[in-house]
Amino acid sequence: MKDADPSTFPPPDPLRAYAAVTAAYWTFMLSDGALRMLVLLHFNALGFTPVQLAWLFLLYEVAGIVTNLAAGWLAARFGLAATLYGGLALQIGALVALAQLDPTWSIAASVAFVMAVQGVSGVAKDLAKMSSKSAVKLLAPKEDGGLFRWVAALTGSKNAVKGLGFFIGAALLALAGFDAAVWGMAAVLTVILIAVVLFLPAGLPGRMKSAEAWGGWRSSDARVNRLSLARMFLFGARDVWFVVGIPVYFQAVLSDGTAEGRREAFFLIGGFLAVWIIAYGAVQAFAPRLLGGRSKPEAETTRKAIFWAGMLVPIPFLLAGAVLVAGEPSTWLTATLVVGLLVFGFVFAINSSVHSYLILAFGTAERITRDVGFYYMANAAGRLIGTLLSGLSYQIGGLSLCLATAGVMALASWLAARRLGTL
Repeated sequence: MKDADPSTFPPPDPLRAYAAVTAAYWTFMLSDGALRMLVLLHFNALGFTPVQLAWLFLLYEVAGIVTNLAAGWLAARFGLAATLYGGLALQIGALVALAQLDPTWSIAASVAFVMAVQGVSGVAKDLAKMSSKSAVKLLAPKEDGGLFRWVAALTGSKNAVKGLGFFIGAALLALAGFDAAVWGMAAVLTVILIAVVLFLPAGLPGRMKSAEAWGGWRSSDARVNRLSLARMFLFGARDVWFVVGIPVYFQAVLSDGTAEGRREAFFLIGGFLAVWIIAYGAVQAFAPRLLGGRSKPEAETTRKAIFWAGMLVPIPFLLAGAVLVAGEPSTWLTATLVVGLLVFGFVFAINSSVHSYLILAFGTAERITRDVGFYYMANAAGRLIGTLLSGLSYQIGGLSLCLATAGVMALASWLAARRLGTL
């Protein structure tokens, strides 16, 4: 039996559909940020090494690679609403499973269990992300830079919400404890899932004709493939220091080893990462104004993507040099790291926002879920590489090697982006 032709569905009100998708995505990313902070700080306090901490998140990123390839096909086959609901439901299941963690288990058993749960969470995140971003391509107005503005608003607000999630996760761990925090987030997400099912308008587009098969996951457009490569190295450059290096370094510097000291460190680390993500999201939201996205042709935006990729390269190398020169932790070094990483965040946000616009501009409506899925597969691959290198580089050479590795990844992203100008 053939699938129904999408053109026979009643078209949804674009603003109502956009609002429903955005609300679901916001809530999901709030829980995603909080869960990451809970897991990182809780297990670091239990004495896990940087490499062991990195292992906790590896399956999360591996799941993202596989999911993004499959999610594009699933959304095209069953519709964007189905994959959005599936992402929310899987995240609830991951939280309920994580609450079953037994503190008497061995470290090996705990790592394996949390890796598996994080893998489910990784599947959930990329189902929700791909669904939301693809919906914007199909719902956004075509005139007056509407696509760039709607993408920037969704992506920027999402990251601001995820940043708040980092702080909430740290605060919940300090005030309520691990189990209560996990159960509370599961309950809130359940309410949101019910609300989205009830209020998401019918006819959300995204299905394809039944003749299309699983194959064709890699785009035939060289621009999509090259942009995906640049995206992979860009997010690797961020996660090399973000996932393990900076949180572990700051916890070592800020905590005095007592229970009260650990709680204070939780708040400070969660607060810094929250501010970083929120500021990153704010810059993303304003990127169309900063770059003149309304009036600039696609080729001009592509040139700006290359320029801003190059601007990111020296920042982590300079910070790595500052750590080497300082030798020991100090107030001066901490201030330099905070300011430098905020500057990194500003330039990174411009890069990320331009990428998010270009992938939708390059992609065609007929296969947008496939192109977005492939693009975010590359994103997840970069996060996987960055996560692994974060734990390894920090354990081998400390924060300076961690930051220098981020610089190498940023350089690779710029080299990949340069080819966009020739395609």
